[in-house]
Amino acid sequence: MKFFVDTADINDIRELAETGLLDGVTTNPSLIHKSGRKFMEVVEEICRVVPGPVSAEVVAADHAEMMREAEVLRKIADNVTIKVPLTIDGLRTCKALTSDGTMVNVTLCFTANQALLAAKAGATFISPFVGRHDDIGFDGMEIISDIRMIYDNYDFQTQILVASIRHPIHVLESAKIGADVITAPPSVIRQLFKHPLTDRGLEAFLADWGKTGQSIG
Repeated sequence: MKFFVDTADINDIRELAETGLLDGVTTNPSLIHKSGRKFMEVVEEICRVVPGPVSAEVVAADHAEMMREAEVLRKIADNVTIKVPLTIDGLRTCKALTSDGTMVNVTLCFTANQALLAAKAGATFISPFVGRHDDIGFDGMEIISDIRMIYDNYDFQTQILVASIRHPIHVLESAKIGADVITAPPSVIRQLFKHPLTDRGLEAFLADWGKTGQSIG
């Protein structure tokens, strides 16, 4: 499973990229706003740090304007993935862009039927939002299971990119279901490293090593 980080904070991206575990980055207008920086500048810098797909979202609502914005965005770098909303215009734009060889991430997916439409439109990635479903009392992971089954039934090549991840359990369940990608905030990715028994074990090993009076090298 691929790991993307959902942020526009270049410091977090650099730190996680240095682990060798980061496969890509997703951004959105809200994350860009939070960074306090210019949109094009942020995306360009991220693309230099991470060689994998970097999602940059159009903000237009109609197909013609989406295509115009996409033309600007995909000139930033070869690894830019155009992010479009799951609307009729968004899917029309998706079809046009993927037919031309551009990676497209269809976002704001909340049903398996929507995911089916995105796959038929040739989406590179589909981004179902599990956390937002959990917020309204629905198990968001059920949608991931449904999408996985549908895509496997018809051998769709669209990658399931699980979004709106709130905690490590979402990551675990996504992996068990067979999702292709997860995108999570830096804080959630860092939680995956942590376990109290790992910390205690390391403390014990270091304490015992200190008692030997030895050094390596």
